[in-house]
Amino acid sequence: MSHQYILVQKKDRVGLITLNRPAVLNALNDTLMDEVCAALAHFDADEEIGCMVLTGSDKAFAAGADIGVMAQYGLMDVYKGDYITRNWAPISRIRKPIIAAVAGYALGGGCELAMLCDIIIAADNAKFAQPEVKLGTMPGAGGTQRLPRAVSKAKAMDMCLSARMMDATEAERAGLVSRVVPLAQLLSEVIKTAETIASYSLPIVMMIKEAVNRSYETGLAEGVHFERRLFYSTFASEDQKEGMHAFLEKRPAHFQHK
Repeated sequence: MSHQYILVQKKDRVGLITLNRPAVLNALNDTLMDEVCAALAHFDADEEIGCMVLTGSDKAFAAGADIGVMAQYGLMDVYKGDYITRNWAPISRIRKPIIAAVAGYALGGGCELAMLCDIIIAADNAKFAQPEVKLGTMPGAGGTQRLPRAVSKAKAMDMCLSARMMDATEAERAGLVSRVVPLAQLLSEVIKTAETIASYSLPIVMMIKEAVNRSYETGLAEGVHFERRLFYSTFASEDQKEGMHAFLEKRPAHFQHK
């Protein structure tokens, strides 16, 4: 597949997608998001891929939406065109894990895109913000919904209402990112993590992602019940048998993703 605004690679069982609009700090437009969605869907359907990585440049993961394009839209343009929903919502339905490797700016839509991923690993120069209020509008791709689930209502209100920027250290402390690494090591560390995830049983990894995501959309009792049913179902998999026997036999497990 040819792409205008992204680069796509396979590294063993890891699919790597790099946002590639350097002249505008990877500002997100419809074409770029169409390409990201298509690449993620392709890797999701590829039996040889166990985990995906989404990244940008050292200067910017994505500095936000393409304001030059957005400024031209009216209500009917965004409503009838299903703006954002059309090529953002499908990312939330990707079943395999996605890791965001964030360096530099992740602002507005860039922060929201990172939050659509399952894990965010940040470089020490990463900066996160939801500055839409400065433009006379508000977050529209999940910023007011996913951010408070990650960092608390207080910090989300602070960021969305004041447009305050959060650095990598605070983002880790607040729970937005899982860890912070030196910029020079970001991609290698993220790829290493993705390779580890991809080495495990793919159906089990997918179940874990599904169960954790369910915890944010249900009450505790229903969530635990859902987890328990998925846990029971693992006992029908070949990989559960292999994993437990390998442990007892003190040898590495060789998962077949079945």
